[in-house]
Parts: sequence; structure tokens; C-alpha cells
Amino acid sequence: METRRDIFHAIADPTRRAILVLLATQAMTPNSLAEHFDTSRQAVSRHINVLTECNLVRQEQQGRTIYYSLKIEKMKEVDRWIEQFRKIWQTQFTQLDQVLSTMKKQRK
Repeated sequence: METRRDIFHAIADPTRRAILVLLATQAMTPNSLAEHFDTSRQAVSRHINVLTECNLVRQEQQGRTIYYSLKIEKMKEVDRWIEQFRKIWQTQFTQLDQVLSTMKKQRK
């Protein structure tokens, strides 16, 4: 039975985030991914499995070789969630700029 995990669970781990960064530029095999980490090939495979369960990566078989690639459309889900905070922060930064500008004018 396949376990479905939350996308935020997947990106919580630094190794999985690093794998996503690598896959953002090109499709890679598990072995080529494992070369970038000081861990076992099996550990990298477990991370890939979590990313696959979360639907963040797709698997494509070419002959006897399996390639993994990023499913960018799924990453948009994370971006939409972060966007709400981006708007809040932007509003606060704008207000801070206004306060600082006012203080600067009062000093003159």
C-alpha cells in the first residue's frame, strides 16, 4: 500500500530539498543523484521515494535506466502557500519604509 505524504513533509528535509534543486535543472538517475551526497545510495533512494509519494518528482524509464525529474506544477502548490506570507511581509516592509522616511524627514 502506497503512503501519501504531505508536500511540506517532503521539503522539510534538507537532503530532499537538495535533490529537488538538482532535478530542477535536469532529469537524473538515482546513482547520479547519490554522487552529490555523503550518504548511501539506499538513503538517497528513500528520499526519492518520499518525493515520489508526494508527487514532486516523476519517474521515467528509458531502457533499463530510470530517470527522475521535477514536477514543477506540484511546486506551485508550495509557492501559492508561501505567497500569503509574501504579501504580509511586503505590506510590513512598505509600512516600515514609510515610518523610516517620516523619521528621516523629521530629523532634518
